[in-house]
Amino acid sequence: MKKNFLIFGVMGWCAEILYTGICSLLAGDETLVAKTYLWMFPIYGLAGLVSPLFLLLRRFCPCWQRMGVYILAIFTVEYCSGWLLRLLTGACPWDYGGGFLSVGGLIRLDYAPLWAGLGLFFETISVFLAQGEVER
Repeated sequence: MKKNFLIFGVMGWCAEILYTGICSLLAGDETLVAKTYLWMFPIYGLAGLVSPLFLLLRRFCPCWQRMGVYILAIFTVEYCSGWLLRLLTGACPWDYGGGFLSVGGLIRLDYAPLWAGLGLFFETISVFLAQGEVER
């Protein structure tokens, strides 16, 4: 479990850095500034703790259902962790502001496709890690 927590934390950081770097490029910033937050490591690491659920869902649910579950789960974790960080520190690092599809500045509903993709990515990592466990 500790290993999965570390792997998912690092993979989440890498995915976020890649995404924000691409967004910088698309916004015309040729320096490709990319960022993440130290707080994100344990948040992404949580996916490693529930990685057996990825395998269970993959076994019994079609892809479109799994994507729906991943979207809801990530929205829930994002909202709750953002709320908790705001409570403890006075600010949420990823404040989405008062945009039309923002919920309390803590989640953005238009990110649903990204979260579906991230869920499938984490599922793939879970499968890869489980295969490594079987081979030992």
